Amino acid sequence: MKRARFAIAAAIFALAASRVPAQKAVFVVRHAEKASDANEKDVPLSEQGKARADRLAAMLRDAGVTAICSTDTVRTRATAEPLARALHMTVRIYTDVNDLAEELKREPDTVALVVGHGNTVPLFLTAMGAKEKIELGDREYDNLFVVVPRGSGGPELIRLRY
Repeated sequence: MKRARFAIAAAIFALAASRVPAQKAVFVVRHAEKASDANEKDVPLSEQGKARADRLAAMLRDAGVTAICSTDTVRTRATAEPLARALHMTVRIYTDVNDLAEELKREPDTVALVVGHGNTVPLFLTAMGAKEKIELGDREYDNLFVVVPRGSGGPELIRLRY
């Protein structure tokens, strides 16, 4: 746990030297493990998923997160809620990845956590300007992407596991 937090902090610190002042970082995850393979809106997290959501909250608690955004499904909200509770924040619901990306780009001081789905996370990263092609497997729940805008060119994209 401490190693993962250190890795995140080190990655952000290393990029901060090349960043333009007042730019943000955006943490992006797919929802944690769900209780069934169904894709309905009301599928909850499994016990393993709840534990992963708690790990995510512990990792990001001191990362300066100022906005938490999630789609409106039980599993994405349940992934975001432990951090929201720890930070006494409300989860913002979004419906369109492109609109959310544009909104976050207009909020230069925001450090956000964005929780999506296996098919929306790659689309959101592209909308944020990432050039890398991202694919997530059906049972791949441990990715933590960090998008850090740079002064010129596209953002820096860091892919971690948690």
